Amino acid sequence: MTDTQPPAVRDDREHNRFVFELDGTLAHLEYATQPGRLILIHTEVPEELGGRGIGGALVRAALERARTEQLTIVPWCPFARRWLREHEEVAAGADIDWATPPPDR
Repeated sequence: MTDTQPPAVRDDREHNRFVFELDGTLAHLEYATQPGRLILIHTEVPEELGGRGIGGALVRAALERARTEQLTIVPWCPFARRWLREHEEVAAGADIDWATPPPDR
């Protein structure tokens, strides 16, 4: 890896989250799985990592997994939901369930 190449997003399946780490600072997208579904729950990008497109990279990783495993994305996370709507060209062809609401918290 070179200095110009950021670390890749990894799927931390043990903790149900996609993770991006830079200089010891972690950003993540929490998810849950159900048969045939990948539910996006919460995205967190610390302020010091903001403005670099990291949140989008996390959602892209979720899309990649969903496509590879033929899963339906359920975007409960407000950030992920907005990102998917704003980047229709990236989300094209993915099966997205916009209708299932998150449970009451």
